[in-house]
Amino acid sequence: MSTLRVTAEHLTILEHPNADALELAQIGLYRAVVAKGAYRTGETAVYIPEQAVLPAALIEELGLTGRLAGSNADRVKAVRLRGELSQGIVCRPGELADVDLAAAAESGEDFAERLGITKWRPPIPTHMNGDVEAAPDLLPWVDIENLKRFPTVFEPGEPVVVTEKVHGSCCLVTYHAESGEVQVSSKGIGAQGLALKEDDTNLYWRAVRAHGVPEVAAALAERIGASRVGVFGEVFGAGVQDLSYGASGRTELPGYAVFDVSAVVDGQLRWLDAAEVLGGELPVVPELWRGPYDQAVVLELADGRETVSGKELHIREGVVVRTQAERYSPVTGGRAIAKAVGGAYLTRKGGTEYE
Repeated sequence: MSTLRVTAEHLTILEHPNADALELAQIGLYRAVVAKGAYRTGETAVYIPEQAVLPAALIEELGLTGRLAGSNADRVKAVRLRGELSQGIVCRPGELADVDLAAAAESGEDFAERLGITKWRPPIPTHMNGDVEAAPDLLPWVDIENLKRFPTVFEPGEPVVVTEKVHGSCCLVTYHAESGEVQVSSKGIGAQGLALKEDDTNLYWRAVRAHGVPEVAAALAERIGASRVGVFGEVFGAGVQDLSYGASGRTELPGYAVFDVSAVVDGQLRWLDAAEVLGGELPVVPELWRGPYDQAVVLELADGRETVSGKELHIREGVVVRTQAERYSPVTGGRAIAKAVGGAYLTRKGGTEYE
Protein backbone atom coordinates (compact mmCIF):
# COMPACT_ATOMS: atom_id res chain seq x y z
CA MET A 1 0.00 0.00 0.00
CA SER A 2 1.47 3.34 -0.99
CA THR A 3 1.95 6.40 1.23
CA LEU A 4 -1.18 8.46 1.95
CA ARG A 5 -0.80 12.15 1.15
CA VAL A 6 -3.62 14.65 0.64
CA THR A 7 -2.23 17.44 -1.50
CA ALA A 8 -3.22 20.36 -3.70
CA GLU A 9 -2.78 19.54 -7.37
CA HIS A 10 -2.97 21.33 -10.71
CA LEU A 11 -5.83 19.91 -12.75
CA THR A 12 -6.31 18.99 -16.36
CA ILE A 13 -10.02 18.75 -17.24
CA LEU A 14 -11.10 16.26 -19.88
CA GLU A 15 -14.44 15.48 -21.46
CA HIS A 16 -16.41 12.57 -20.03
CA PRO A 17 -17.32 10.45 -23.07
CA ASN A 18 -20.57 9.09 -21.63
CA ALA A 19 -22.09 11.89 -19.54
CA ASP A 20 -23.03 15.47 -20.44
CA ALA A 21 -23.08 16.61 -16.80
CA LEU A 22 -19.73 15.12 -15.83
CA GLU A 23 -16.07 15.68 -16.63
CA LEU A 24 -12.76 14.04 -15.77
CA ALA A 25 -10.16 15.79 -13.63
CA GLN A 26 -6.69 14.39 -14.28
CA ILE A 27 -3.97 14.43 -11.61
CA GLY A 28 -0.76 12.76 -12.75
CA LEU A 29 -2.20 9.71 -14.52
CA TYR A 30 -5.16 9.43 -12.15
CA ARG A 31 -8.59 10.56 -13.27
CA ALA A 32 -11.48 11.46 -10.99
CA VAL A 33 -15.02 12.14 -12.16
CA VAL A 34 -16.24 15.67 -11.27
CA ALA A 35 -19.33 17.77 -12.00
CA LYS A 36 -19.12 19.59 -15.32
CA GLY A 37 -17.97 23.17 -14.93
CA ALA A 38 -16.76 22.73 -11.34
CA TYR A 39 -13.09 23.08 -12.36
CA ARG A 40 -11.03 24.30 -15.28
CA THR A 41 -7.71 23.17 -16.66
CA GLY A 42 -4.88 24.89 -14.82
CA GLU A 43 -6.88 25.44 -11.64
CA THR A 44 -5.85 23.89 -8.35
CA ALA A 45 -7.85 21.68 -6.01
CA VAL A 46 -7.27 19.14 -3.26
CA TYR A 47 -6.86 15.52 -4.30
CA ILE A 48 -7.86 12.81 -1.81
CA PRO A 49 -6.53 9.44 -3.00
CA GLU A 50 -7.87 5.92 -2.70
CA GLN A 51 -7.54 4.19 0.69
CA ALA A 52 -8.18 7.48 2.51
CA VAL A 53 -10.63 7.34 5.43
CA LEU A 54 -12.63 10.56 5.79
CA PRO A 55 -14.20 12.09 8.92
CA ALA A 56 -18.00 12.33 9.02
CA ALA A 57 -18.07 16.14 8.76
CA LEU A 58 -16.01 16.16 5.56
CA ILE A 59 -18.11 13.37 4.05
CA GLU A 60 -21.24 15.42 4.72
CA GLU A 61 -19.68 18.60 3.33
CA LEU A 62 -18.74 16.82 0.09
CA GLY A 63 -22.21 15.31 -0.27
CA LEU A 64 -20.88 11.76 -0.07
CA THR A 65 -22.90 10.42 2.86
CA GLY A 66 -23.56 6.72 2.26
CA ARG A 67 -21.62 6.73 -1.00
CA LEU A 68 -18.14 5.70 0.11
CA ALA A 69 -16.75 2.21 0.74
CA GLY A 70 -16.30 0.19 3.92
CA SER A 71 -18.60 -0.80 6.77
CA ASN A 72 -18.70 2.84 7.91
CA ALA A 73 -19.08 4.22 4.38
CA ASP A 74 -16.05 6.44 4.93
CA ARG A 75 -13.31 5.00 2.70
CA VAL A 76 -12.32 6.27 -0.74
CA LYS A 77 -12.28 3.49 -3.32
CA ALA A 78 -12.03 3.39 -7.09
CA VAL A 79 -15.40 3.26 -8.83
CA ARG A 80 -16.73 3.42 -12.36
CA LEU A 81 -19.07 6.32 -13.00
CA ARG A 82 -20.91 6.13 -16.32
CA GLY A 83 -18.26 3.74 -17.58
CA GLU A 84 -15.19 5.79 -16.60
CA LEU A 85 -12.77 4.78 -13.85
CA SER A 86 -12.74 7.38 -11.06
CA GLN A 87 -9.85 7.13 -8.59
CA GLY A 88 -9.97 9.50 -5.66
CA ILE A 89 -11.83 12.71 -4.86
CA VAL A 90 -11.17 16.21 -6.17
CA CYS A 91 -12.52 18.96 -3.91
CA ARG A 92 -11.95 22.30 -2.17
CA PRO A 93 -12.83 21.72 1.51
CA GLY A 94 -14.06 24.67 3.54
CA GLU A 95 -11.35 23.97 6.12
CA LEU A 96 -8.79 25.08 3.53
CA ALA A 97 -10.61 28.21 2.39
CA ASP A 98 -7.78 30.41 3.67
CA VAL A 99 -5.05 28.35 1.95
CA ASP A 100 -3.33 29.39 -1.26
CA LEU A 101 -3.79 26.06 -3.02
CA ALA A 102 -1.58 27.01 -5.95
CA ALA A 103 1.32 27.71 -3.60
CA ALA A 104 0.54 24.54 -1.65
CA ALA A 105 0.69 22.54 -4.88
CA GLU A 106 4.18 23.84 -5.53
CA SER A 107 5.39 23.10 -1.99
CA GLY A 108 3.75 19.66 -1.81
CA GLU A 109 2.06 20.42 1.54
CA ASP A 110 0.17 17.47 3.01
CA PHE A 111 -3.31 18.32 4.37
CA ALA A 112 -4.26 14.85 5.66
CA GLU A 113 -3.86 15.70 9.35
CA ARG A 114 -5.58 19.08 9.08
CA LEU A 115 -8.57 17.51 7.34
CA GLY A 116 -8.72 14.55 9.75
CA ILE A 117 -8.02 12.06 6.96
CA THR A 118 -6.27 8.80 7.84
CA LYS A 119 -4.95 5.82 5.93
CA TRP A 120 -7.07 2.69 5.78
CA ARG A 121 -5.42 -0.37 7.29
CA PRO A 122 -6.66 -3.76 6.09
CA PRO A 123 -7.83 -6.19 8.76
CA ILE A 124 -5.62 -9.14 9.71
CA PRO A 125 -7.47 -12.51 9.72
CA THR A 126 -6.77 -14.90 12.60
CA HIS A 127 -4.75 -17.36 10.52
CA MET A 128 -2.44 -14.52 9.44
CA ASN A 129 -2.05 -13.15 12.95
CA GLY A 130 -0.20 -14.50 15.97
CA ASP A 131 1.99 -13.76 18.94
CA VAL A 132 4.71 -11.24 18.17
CA GLU A 133 8.13 -10.31 19.46
CA ALA A 134 10.45 -7.34 19.02
CA ALA A 135 12.52 -7.55 15.85
CA PRO A 136 14.63 -4.39 15.52
CA ASP A 137 16.94 -6.04 12.95
CA LEU A 138 14.13 -7.28 10.69
CA LEU A 139 14.62 -6.20 7.09
CA PRO A 140 11.32 -4.45 6.37
CA TRP A 141 9.51 -4.08 3.09
CA VAL A 142 8.86 -0.57 1.79
CA ASP A 143 5.65 0.91 0.40
CA ILE A 144 5.59 1.06 -3.40
CA GLU A 145 4.15 4.26 -4.80
CA ASN A 146 1.60 4.22 -7.60
CA LEU A 147 2.85 5.07 -11.08
CA LYS A 148 -0.31 7.07 -11.74
CA ARG A 149 0.51 9.41 -8.86
CA PHE A 150 4.23 9.62 -9.74
CA PRO A 151 4.40 9.23 -13.54
CA THR A 152 7.96 10.59 -13.80
CA VAL A 153 9.65 7.90 -11.69
CA PHE A 154 11.17 6.38 -14.83
CA GLU A 155 12.84 8.03 -17.80
CA PRO A 156 11.42 7.15 -21.24
CA GLY A 157 13.54 4.37 -22.70
CA GLU A 158 15.22 3.54 -19.39
CA PRO A 159 15.79 -0.24 -19.06
CA VAL A 160 13.10 -1.66 -16.74
CA VAL A 161 11.56 -4.99 -15.82
CA VAL A 162 7.81 -5.46 -15.33
CA THR A 163 6.55 -8.27 -13.09
CA GLU A 164 3.03 -9.35 -12.21
CA LYS A 165 1.67 -7.99 -8.93
CA VAL A 166 0.24 -10.97 -7.05
CA HIS A 167 -2.82 -10.50 -4.86
CA GLY A 168 -1.73 -12.34 -1.74
CA SER A 169 -0.42 -11.34 1.66
CA CYS A 170 3.10 -9.99 1.98
CA CYS A 171 5.46 -12.30 3.87
CA LEU A 172 8.78 -10.97 5.17
CA VAL A 173 11.67 -13.29 6.00
CA THR A 174 14.97 -12.12 7.48
CA TYR A 175 17.83 -14.61 7.80
CA HIS A 176 20.71 -13.70 10.17
CA ALA A 177 23.91 -15.36 8.98
CA GLU A 178 25.86 -15.19 12.25
CA SER A 179 23.20 -16.76 14.46
CA GLY A 180 21.16 -18.67 11.90
CA GLU A 181 18.05 -16.98 13.31
CA VAL A 182 15.01 -16.72 11.03
CA GLN A 183 12.44 -13.98 11.53
CA VAL A 184 9.06 -14.05 9.80
CA SER A 185 6.56 -11.21 9.65
CA SER A 186 3.85 -9.56 7.57
CA LYS A 187 4.14 -6.11 6.02
CA GLY A 188 1.90 -4.48 8.61
CA ILE A 189 3.44 -6.20 11.63
CA GLY A 190 6.96 -5.82 10.26
CA ALA A 191 6.44 -2.07 9.82
CA GLN A 192 6.04 -1.93 13.62
CA GLY A 193 9.44 -3.60 14.14
CA LEU A 194 7.79 -6.88 15.15
CA ALA A 195 8.10 -10.48 14.02
CA LEU A 196 5.69 -13.38 14.40
CA LYS A 197 6.70 -16.11 16.85
CA GLU A 198 6.97 -19.45 15.11
CA ASP A 199 3.62 -21.21 15.01
CA ASP A 200 2.65 -24.19 12.86
CA THR A 201 -0.86 -22.76 12.42
CA ASN A 202 0.30 -19.37 11.14
CA LEU A 203 -0.03 -18.89 7.38
CA TYR A 204 3.32 -17.15 6.91
CA TRP A 205 5.34 -19.66 8.92
CA ARG A 206 3.66 -22.56 7.11
CA ALA A 207 4.54 -21.07 3.73
CA VAL A 208 8.12 -20.26 4.75
CA ARG A 209 8.80 -23.75 6.09
CA ALA A 210 6.96 -25.58 3.30
CA HIS A 211 8.94 -23.82 0.56
CA GLY A 212 12.30 -24.02 2.34
CA VAL A 213 12.86 -20.26 2.39
CA PRO A 214 15.34 -20.24 5.33
CA GLU A 215 17.62 -22.78 3.66
CA VAL A 216 17.67 -20.81 0.40
CA ALA A 217 18.35 -17.55 2.28
CA ALA A 218 21.20 -19.18 4.19
CA ALA A 219 22.83 -20.44 1.00
CA LEU A 220 22.49 -16.99 -0.59
CA ALA A 221 24.01 -15.28 2.45
CA GLU A 222 27.03 -17.56 2.30
CA ARG A 223 27.42 -17.13 -1.45
CA ILE A 224 27.46 -13.32 -1.42
CA GLY A 225 28.94 -12.75 2.04
CA ALA A 226 25.81 -11.15 3.54
CA SER A 227 25.21 -10.70 7.26
CA ARG A 228 21.45 -10.56 6.70
CA VAL A 229 19.22 -11.60 3.82
CA GLY A 230 15.63 -10.46 3.33
CA VAL A 231 13.26 -12.52 1.21
CA PHE A 232 9.95 -10.85 0.36
CA GLY A 233 7.15 -12.94 -1.07
CA GLU A 234 3.41 -13.14 -1.52
CA VAL A 235 1.53 -15.97 0.17
CA PHE A 236 -1.63 -16.66 -1.80
CA GLY A 237 -4.45 -19.10 -2.36
CA ALA A 238 -8.06 -19.76 -1.39
CA GLY A 239 -8.60 -18.48 2.13
CA VAL A 240 -5.94 -15.77 1.79
CA GLN A 241 -7.52 -13.28 -0.63
CA ASP A 242 -10.37 -13.36 -3.13
CA LEU A 243 -7.99 -14.09 -6.04
CA SER A 244 -6.55 -17.56 -5.44
CA TYR A 245 -4.57 -18.44 -8.60
CA GLY A 246 -5.83 -21.99 -8.18
CA ALA A 247 -3.85 -22.51 -4.98
CA SER A 248 -4.98 -23.10 -1.41
CA GLY A 249 -3.93 -21.13 1.63
CA ARG A 250 -5.30 -23.85 3.89
CA THR A 251 -2.99 -26.69 2.85
CA GLU A 252 0.52 -27.45 4.06
CA LEU A 253 1.85 -25.91 0.84
CA PRO A 254 0.22 -22.49 0.39
CA GLY A 255 0.90 -20.60 -2.81
CA TYR A 256 4.11 -18.58 -2.54
CA ALA A 257 6.08 -16.34 -4.91
CA VAL A 258 9.09 -14.13 -4.18
CA PHE A 259 8.95 -10.59 -5.55
CA ASP A 260 12.10 -9.07 -4.04
CA VAL A 261 15.32 -9.89 -2.20
CA SER A 262 17.58 -7.64 -0.13
CA ALA A 263 20.91 -8.27 1.57
CA VAL A 264 23.22 -6.47 3.96
CA VAL A 265 26.78 -6.82 2.62
CA ASP A 266 29.66 -4.98 4.32
CA GLY A 267 27.13 -2.96 6.27
CA GLN A 268 25.30 -1.73 3.15
CA LEU A 269 21.73 -2.69 2.18
CA ARG A 270 21.48 -3.93 -1.39
CA TRP A 271 18.40 -4.85 -3.42
CA LEU A 272 18.86 -7.86 -5.68
CA ASP A 273 17.07 -9.31 -8.69
CA ALA A 274 15.04 -12.17 -7.16
CA ALA A 275 14.91 -14.34 -10.27
CA GLU A 276 18.64 -13.94 -10.83
CA VAL A 277 19.95 -14.60 -7.32
CA LEU A 278 17.52 -17.39 -6.39
CA GLY A 279 18.32 -19.43 -9.48
CA GLY A 280 15.02 -21.31 -9.48
CA GLU A 281 15.32 -22.44 -5.85
CA LEU A 282 12.14 -20.59 -4.92
CA PRO A 283 9.09 -19.65 -6.99
CA VAL A 284 9.17 -16.02 -8.12
CA VAL A 285 6.50 -13.70 -9.49
CA PRO A 286 6.12 -13.90 -13.29
CA GLU A 287 8.12 -11.50 -15.41
CA LEU A 288 5.83 -9.97 -18.03
CA TRP A 289 8.15 -7.66 -19.92
CA ARG A 290 11.73 -6.40 -19.96
CA GLY A 291 13.06 -3.56 -22.07
CA PRO A 292 13.04 0.24 -22.50
CA TYR A 293 10.45 1.98 -20.33
CA ASP A 294 7.22 2.78 -22.15
CA GLN A 295 4.39 4.11 -19.99
CA ALA A 296 1.68 2.93 -22.39
CA VAL A 297 3.06 -0.62 -22.37
CA VAL A 298 3.12 -0.72 -18.57
CA LEU A 299 -0.44 0.56 -18.18
CA GLU A 300 -1.67 -1.95 -20.75
CA LEU A 301 0.06 -4.80 -18.89
CA ALA A 302 -1.63 -3.77 -15.62
CA ASP A 303 -4.92 -5.19 -16.90
CA GLY A 304 -5.63 -8.62 -18.32
CA ARG A 305 -5.60 -12.17 -16.95
CA GLU A 306 -3.23 -13.52 -14.31
CA THR A 307 -0.26 -15.63 -15.38
CA VAL A 308 0.72 -17.07 -11.97
CA SER A 309 -1.33 -20.24 -12.37
CA GLY A 310 -0.52 -20.61 -16.06
CA LYS A 311 -4.25 -20.99 -16.68
CA GLU A 312 -5.53 -17.37 -16.71
CA LEU A 313 -8.04 -18.26 -13.99
CA HIS A 314 -9.04 -14.69 -13.14
CA ILE A 315 -8.13 -11.03 -13.52
CA ARG A 316 -4.66 -9.68 -12.87
CA GLU A 317 -4.11 -7.34 -9.90
CA GLY A 318 -1.56 -5.22 -11.71
CA VAL A 319 2.17 -4.92 -12.27
CA VAL A 320 5.33 -3.73 -10.53
CA VAL A 321 7.94 -1.80 -12.50
CA ARG A 322 11.55 -1.36 -11.47
CA THR A 323 14.78 -0.31 -13.14
CA GLN A 324 16.98 -3.16 -14.31
CA ALA A 325 19.91 -1.46 -12.56
CA GLU A 326 18.86 -0.54 -9.01
CA ARG A 327 18.91 3.23 -8.47
CA TYR A 328 17.60 6.02 -6.25
CA SER A 329 14.58 8.02 -7.41
CA PRO A 330 14.32 11.69 -6.38
CA VAL A 331 10.65 11.53 -7.36
CA THR A 332 9.71 9.01 -4.66
CA GLY A 333 12.64 9.69 -2.36
CA GLY A 334 13.60 6.02 -2.43
CA ARG A 335 13.99 3.15 -4.85
CA ALA A 336 13.07 3.56 -8.51
CA ILE A 337 10.11 1.20 -8.27
CA ALA A 338 6.38 1.73 -8.78
CA LYS A 339 3.15 -0.20 -9.20
CA ALA A 340 0.27 0.08 -11.64
CA VAL A 341 -3.03 -1.51 -10.63
CA GLY A 342 -5.62 -2.72 -13.13
CA GLY A 343 -9.01 -1.04 -13.40
CA ALA A 344 -10.88 -4.35 -13.39
CA TYR A 345 -9.14 -5.32 -10.15
CA LEU A 346 -9.94 -1.99 -8.48
CA THR A 347 -13.66 -2.19 -9.30
CA ARG A 348 -14.27 -5.91 -8.82
CA LYS A 349 -17.06 -7.00 -6.49
CA GLY A 350 -16.41 -8.85 -3.24
CA GLY A 351 -12.70 -8.17 -3.20
CA THR A 352 -10.57 -8.66 -0.09
CA GLU A 353 -7.60 -6.52 0.88
CA TYR A 354 -5.97 -8.22 3.85
CA GLU A 355 -2.47 -7.00 4.62
